[in-house]
Amino acid sequence: MHDDRSLVESRLKRVLEERIRPALYPESVPLEVSIWTAPGEPVPVAEGLAAPRTPIAVGDAWGAPWGTSWITVTGTVPEAWAGRTVEALIDLGFDANMPGFQCEGLVYRPDGSPVKGLNPQNQWVRIATPAAGGEQVVLHVEAAANPVILDYHPFLPTELGDRDTAGDRPQYKLTRMDLAVFDETVWQLVMDLEVLGELMAELPVDGARRWDVLRAIERALDAVDLQDVNGTAAAAREQLAAVLAAPAVPSAHRISAVGHAHIDSAWLWPLRETVRKVARTTANMTALLEDEPDFVYTMSQAQQYAWIKEHRPEVYARVKKAVAEGRFVPAGGMWVESDTNMPASEAMARQFVHGKRFFLEEFGVENQEAWLPDTFGFTGGLPQIIRNAGSKWLLTQKISWSQVNTFPHHTFLWEGIDGTRIFTHFPPVDTYNCSMKGKEIAHAARNFKDKGVARHSIAPTGWGDGGGGTTREMIAKAARLRDLEGSATVRWERPAEFFEQAQAEYPNPPVWVGELYLELHRATLTSQARTKQGNRRSENLLREAELWCATAALRTGLAYPYQELDRIWKTVLLHQFHDILPGSSIAWVHREAEATYATLAGELETLIDRAQRALAGDAAGGRELVFNGAPHTRSAAPAGGAALASAARADGCAITARDGGGFVLGNGLLSVTVDGDGLVVSVVDLATGRETVAPGTRANLLQLHPDFPNMWDAWDVDQFYRNTVTDLTGVDALTVALDAPEAVAVRVARSFGSSTVVQTLTLRAGAGRLDIDTEVDWHETEKFLKAAFPLDVHTERYAAETQFGHLYRPTHTNTSWEAAKFEACNHRFVHLEEPGWGVALVTASTYGHDVTRTVRAADGGTTTTVRFSLLRAPRFPDPLTDQGLHRFRHALVPGAGIADAVREGYLISLPERRVTGSAEAVRPLVELDQDALVVSAVKLADDGSGDVIVRVYEADGGRARGRLATSFPLAGAVPCDLLERPWDGTRGSVVVSGDGVELALRPFELVTLRLTAASG
Repeated sequence: MHDDRSLVESRLKRVLEERIRPALYPESVPLEVSIWTAPGEPVPVAEGLAAPRTPIAVGDAWGAPWGTSWITVTGTVPEAWAGRTVEALIDLGFDANMPGFQCEGLVYRPDGSPVKGLNPQNQWVRIATPAAGGEQVVLHVEAAANPVILDYHPFLPTELGDRDTAGDRPQYKLTRMDLAVFDETVWQLVMDLEVLGELMAELPVDGARRWDVLRAIERALDAVDLQDVNGTAAAAREQLAAVLAAPAVPSAHRISAVGHAHIDSAWLWPLRETVRKVARTTANMTALLEDEPDFVYTMSQAQQYAWIKEHRPEVYARVKKAVAEGRFVPAGGMWVESDTNMPASEAMARQFVHGKRFFLEEFGVENQEAWLPDTFGFTGGLPQIIRNAGSKWLLTQKISWSQVNTFPHHTFLWEGIDGTRIFTHFPPVDTYNCSMKGKEIAHAARNFKDKGVARHSIAPTGWGDGGGGTTREMIAKAARLRDLEGSATVRWERPAEFFEQAQAEYPNPPVWVGELYLELHRATLTSQARTKQGNRRSENLLREAELWCATAALRTGLAYPYQELDRIWKTVLLHQFHDILPGSSIAWVHREAEATYATLAGELETLIDRAQRALAGDAAGGRELVFNGAPHTRSAAPAGGAALASAARADGCAITARDGGGFVLGNGLLSVTVDGDGLVVSVVDLATGRETVAPGTRANLLQLHPDFPNMWDAWDVDQFYRNTVTDLTGVDALTVALDAPEAVAVRVARSFGSSTVVQTLTLRAGAGRLDIDTEVDWHETEKFLKAAFPLDVHTERYAAETQFGHLYRPTHTNTSWEAAKFEACNHRFVHLEEPGWGVALVTASTYGHDVTRTVRAADGGTTTTVRFSLLRAPRFPDPLTDQGLHRFRHALVPGAGIADAVREGYLISLPERRVTGSAEAVRPLVELDQDALVVSAVKLADDGSGDVIVRVYEADGGRARGRLATSFPLAGAVPCDLLERPWDGTRGSVVVSGDGVELALRPFELVTLRLTAASG
């Protein structure tokens, strides 16, 4: 037989497009349309419904950027349509290729009850089936004119990302506003042909199945009368019945489909618009669940449930009903789908605490899975946090975006830094927005890397990012793919059902140890510095607020601010969403985030001040107390407690002029030499005589790179940025900033491009570190600013802090996996060490860094250079990213072991506080006698019982024993999970002994204790 495949395939494409799809709605009549545009921000539903309307017609423009219009459509079902299926077709000016990224609408009945959402792939509203002739139709649409930020030519700078700069030019034109007859048979024929046509394109040409499908499609097209599609659609379907009924082979890959709409809690839209996106999507999904008995839908992010509960209670009632029926599945157990690289230990834990607790309290649902399809890489500390939250599975898809290396597994055990293993699945469909196309299903089956030992994967199905969810077309395709020869099989299943089956099928999967590094989006560790600093400050203030409020509650009876802390935590957790904290949202989002962080800081400072004043007593007492919120003892205050300020000081500091320009700073522990360019040319650890700075180099060197990645401007930095570098060595001024026995400092001023920088280098008495405070007035475009520290250290690896510990990364690039990690994340420190001597670089608020090594020609020694990433200046999606004034604080700690790095990282982040009062001292609630055991939180139990919750982890990476002593009579101590429920998952030893607990923890082990005070 002649090969006529291309002929039939081309025929199918044209007939579908030009004849069959247009026949879906064979008869229509126009609706009358009127509009009211809200003058500012969105208004309550009742106000929108009641507002006066003015006429508008198809073809008219509407919708200034970020504006809201209330559109009313009215009409009458013709008598001739009685008994037929009638739908309203409402096209607000949609681009079919952009669901979730442009205008959207939520349809209401006249009584204010929501019907469904409108988007480019969901423009219909069912009126009746069967319809009654003469029926009056009245629908109201809350239409959001969200502008297109990510257009066909992506990443172009735009001012549409903030209502203050977006202008008022209408963005859209009404395109279709009709009542129409819906032909169910034609729609089913479209689904038949789409499924078979897509399947056929994926089948091998030399296989019989492809030709069987081709001939069936040809017969069906022959059966269609192109002048009477509606009258001949049933006959065409009959020609396809046999090939659609052929069952899949027994070895076919099995896909668990789960309805899904990954909704970014903010990204190319502000938070307030996400509230409405969630309402539109969940209104659609709950309606779809009522129509489709096999369909299962899942939604993560407790915050999004809380939003619709607060703002759209009618939609939330439908959600609760569907959850109770087991059809609408809360997933993930986190407050939001957060970034996991940058949130601190406690914040990462609280994502699960608040997320899981919301689902438990609202729905009685205990999540077993973490659900993070779109997060930009995964910290090695996360498996232990997942386990301590009472969960055991993880799903993500994002690692498939890696640019260099293909991850070797789809189902595996992920082992974290402490040894905890989590059963993990990467959907081989390689998208969290599966639409049930044949190409996607075939790719999942071909791509699955665990063939031979497993054959089961999951496919999150529905339009996402900007919402929309699953469509009736996707469900129809899934029904045909349930058991179809040549295809993977598809079933709608809950995530837990998939994981249980996959784990049973594959009980001994391979193990991946350490972080799941995404070889993409590395610049998210630096973009939008103010957002990142606001997050870090909030985390530190929350730690202090909980600590001092708990202490004051037990010591003085001061009321513990449960509700305030709960609200603030949830706000901070929301802003850790993976497009807010990473700095990849529009200007509006980050402008609001900066204001929110300032408000939260004020509230937390008030809580801290109130608690400390209650503890300090009458201010007229005149004693100065030092409050230390860090988990390590300072010279004047014990860890996590307060005491009278000590009058004793270490040896004084001195500063002298250096021959040839510059200064030498000393404090008996370090000798620091600053040259005439204001750069550090020597830092000698006087205890060992060891030089820190590599020979022939200069430290604290600011370096400027061009920064124009190939795509994803705010997200990416491509490795070629290193090809060009400008060392900022020019000096505007070099002066002594401080010359006193307690501290000496020099100040360096520089200018470059349109920007200026002032750095203050300070050496304090008794401190084994050099503090570096940097103030940058930044006005560059598409530039990357780094601070370089070339160190005389030979090491093949370095440590970077992560949640509840640290992880090691190589300093070399032997493999493509190592070379791809050219920008990575740290929390408070980076540490490098040779046997017996090391260096720590600590930071108060930056995350991105790189580490490289070279061998010096002069002496053959190794120079290992650590560079902190300070600022970027991408133009998309915020064209003014990071413009303006910024302040950073870092410190160089020579002679530091890993324990010193941990301690100094906390101390730079949690400065002491001084309060005048009458108390002689305030003892900490708890004290540890082992520095390797670090307290990450002290708070009162969330249940209001008055019990004290203490979270402790082993920080050095070794086994550690210590005693946690309480300063209150101890009645009992119970190990708990993160939700403060009794838990037997602790692997180390926890033994109550008197007023204390004896602990023996494994490397990086985390333990949460519920301490009950003895009565009386």
